Amino acid sequence: MAATKKITNRALSVLLLAALVICGMAVYVMRYVDHGKEWALYFSRANSGSVGQIVDRNGITLAYFNGTENHFSPDRITRAANYHVTGDYWGRTGTGIITRFWGDSQTFSLLTGTTRSEDRLMELCIDARLNDQIYLALGENSTGCMLVCNYRTGELLGMVSTPSVDPIDGNNNPREGAYINRCISASFTPGSIFKLVTAAAAIENLRNLDSRSWYCEDGIKIAGVEITCIADHYTQNFEQALANSCNVAFSQIAVELGQNRMIQYVTNYGFLDSHELDGIPTAKGSYPLEFVGDPETGWSGIGQSTDMVCPFSMLRFLCAVANGGTLIEPHMIQSSKSPEVSMLVKPATAERLKALMRNNAVTHYNADTLFPGMAICAKTGTAELGDGDSHSWFVGFLDDEEHPYAFVTLVERGGFGLTKAGAATSEVLKWAVENLE
Repeated sequence: MAATKKITNRALSVLLLAALVICGMAVYVMRYVDHGKEWALYFSRANSGSVGQIVDRNGITLAYFNGTENHFSPDRITRAANYHVTGDYWGRTGTGIITRFWGDSQTFSLLTGTTRSEDRLMELCIDARLNDQIYLALGENSTGCMLVCNYRTGELLGMVSTPSVDPIDGNNNPREGAYINRCISASFTPGSIFKLVTAAAAIENLRNLDSRSWYCEDGIKIAGVEITCIADHYTQNFEQALANSCNVAFSQIAVELGQNRMIQYVTNYGFLDSHELDGIPTAKGSYPLEFVGDPETGWSGIGQSTDMVCPFSMLRFLCAVANGGTLIEPHMIQSSKSPEVSMLVKPATAERLKALMRNNAVTHYNADTLFPGMAICAKTGTAELGDGDSHSWFVGFLDDEEHPYAFVTLVERGGFGLTKAGAATSEVLKWAVENLE
């Protein structure tokens, strides 16, 4: 009896061990299918025959690698300015295309577990010279970002995030947040640039908009809650209210539209979604979706409250407005495939916004001096952060067939929009108009 029990226990132990081995093999096979290529590339990198080169739109080399060597541009400014485009060979930033490009140049066989190299050249829409100018205009010690896009073609010409990293600096001790691409991987309080969204909703939903006026003096109380404004604007029409960036007018407009209508426009324009830039996911934005009441709706309509906007999402919206409502999806990799095209903004609304933004620049942004010879259409933003500081925004586009550039500039904690973000944008656009083809 004891012998039988002993045999039974041994048999159960063997069965249990076999089950564990089978389970372990199953887990290994699943992980092998998911990560086999990654493992093979990691261990074969040193012996790989793969050769890859990443160049900008003018053929300037941004990165070059083979099985034993990794190279970047010989110029320090170019390396840092383009870091969030290229990334590095160690995957320290989530938006760099080097890691993906090198992986795509290797074919992997699940059957044999081996890789085969393939020489490749990746051509970007990015202009490295423009990125250099953006980097210098923002300032190496700044915290912010700038995007520049050809809204007629969807080509992303410039994308810079600061602080940045020199990828070849082995003793690098980067500033906090240096590996984050603020252009696409973060969202920020938008402040008054969000009034463009509220304006679009008003254009399409409020009757007799052009014959109405709003009075601004010492702010306004909505349901007993004070909405402050930067100045006394007194009696103003809709065009003047946007040019004045009047919180009193636009908080009232948002309340009249209603929270649900505002949510509809924020959603339809893609501000709450994660988009893709050549397969790289972008950050989502936010807007108060639960009922908050009229005062908070008023604050949300002027870009405060819980509003958060990803700079890339704002760029998409501006590209559509500049292009008569049609969005040609921004992309930074040259491809034989046609970019995705959609109607994001109603054409009549886009034309009206364009005229309003042009009036902003002419009447309030000193366009003749800061942007000489440019048909600039723009909106500033001074996004209050609740601690006395504010983000500086300047967004818009050139209404120019020869220079169809849309732009988004953010300087974190930079104060007034025109002072910091506007000044940086002025430097960049002057260079772009003179040098880009």
